[in-house]
Order: sequence, then structure tokens, then C-alpha cells
Amino acid sequence: MTHTLYAETPYQMHCTTRISAVRDAGVELEATVFYPLGGGQPGDTGWLIDASGQRQRIIDTRRDRDSGAIVHLLEPGAIASPVGSTVDIELDWARRHRHMRMHTCLHLLSAVVPHGVTGGNLSADSGRLDFDTDGATLDAAHIQTELARLITADLAVSTCLISGAELAAQPELIKTLTVKPPMHLPQIRLIEIVGADLQPCGGTHVARTGEIGVVRVLKIESKGTRNRRVVLGFAEDAA
Repeated sequence: MTHTLYAETPYQMHCTTRISAVRDAGVELEATVFYPLGGGQPGDTGWLIDASGQRQRIIDTRRDRDSGAIVHLLEPGAIASPVGSTVDIELDWARRHRHMRMHTCLHLLSAVVPHGVTGGNLSADSGRLDFDTDGATLDAAHIQTELARLITADLAVSTCLISGAELAAQPELIKTLTVKPPMHLPQIRLIEIVGADLQPCGGTHVARTGEIGVVRVLKIESKGTRNRRVVLGFAEDAA
């Protein structure tokens, strides 16, 4: 089982580890700072450096559907070092940090819009949540103002653990209507934005909301009779 350093220290950009398995498309590692695709957050990219100093591109990070193993997908044509080899891995930090900023902002968005979440996704450029509003309209100006208030407040972001049984006794913490946390697990990770939001999440986040920066509501779309999609982007990208 891979030691998931990204869950413990999301600001760690690199680590030294060993190859535990070699696959056709990539490698499994004993420890990783790379987040695998999941929960609407993309898999991390970056580099794998072998003992000779040769750098190979990691083009994606995924979980194997059957085993749950984290697989670091290498660029086409790459030749992996053998099992047991010591390697260094380095994140594409600029990309990951934007994921952290946007993921945290989507938590704030779910606090600002008081409706159940039916879907969501994010990239390094934008993020979106779909809400079951039962056809009610959403005010983009109000959402943007409230997000700015919570970001400017520079609220602390922290993690804690809760059992599946404890979470089942507090269903109000689960905002997603279509995807549920793995309630069978003995420990489920909660992300708390102090004074604003508390919900289960396995993604990576910034330490304080002020780090998100200025965001804009890019659009609000109707996705059927009940659902409304709110799309956010970083203001810096419009400059």
C-alpha cells in the first residue's frame, strides 16, 4: 500500500521513494506526493528521476479500479527502473497549487449556495459545482461577493478524521447528493474551513482561504429543470 504523503502534507513537492511495482503504462511507488484522479480533482503530473539523474515525465496519476493501487503514468516510450529502485519524484507544483486553491474555493461555493451538490469538477483553470436548486435561480453577483468575503477573511483550513458511524449520525455534513463517502471505512477525512464549512473530502487544499486569491463567477448554466451549474475562474487569468 502506497504511503499517501499528499494527504498528510499537501505542500510537499517532492520525495525520495522506491518502485514497488512496474506496469505497462507506469509505476507504483512505496510513497507518493502525487494525488490520484478522484473527487473531481485531476491526477497530478510531474517528473520521476532515477538514480542516474534521468528525468521522465509523469503525465497522470490514477487509482487502479480493481486493486486501488496508485499508478504513476509515464510518458510514452519511457522505460521504468526495476522494482526496488530508489527514485525521486517531483510535482508540477504550479499546476497542483492551482488545484488546491480551486478545490478549497469550491468548498466555499458549497457553503455560499445552500443547495445539495449533484456534481463537480476542477482543473488548473476553473472549477464548477452543480446544485439541485429545484429550478430556483442563482445570483452571480451575490455568490461572487460572498466568496470574496470568505476568501478575504483568510479562514484557516484544517483536516480531521471521523468514523463512518459518526458521519452517518451527522448526515448534514454530506453535501453531495449523488456520490457518498465510503461509510464502511473506520476513518473518513473531513475538511474544515473554520466558521464556514465542514464536509468529507479526500482532495488537497490550501492552508488558509486567503491563499485562493480573487475568483470570478464565469457563468451560471441551467442543467435541466432542477440543476444549476456555477463555474468559477481565477481573476488573474483574465488580466
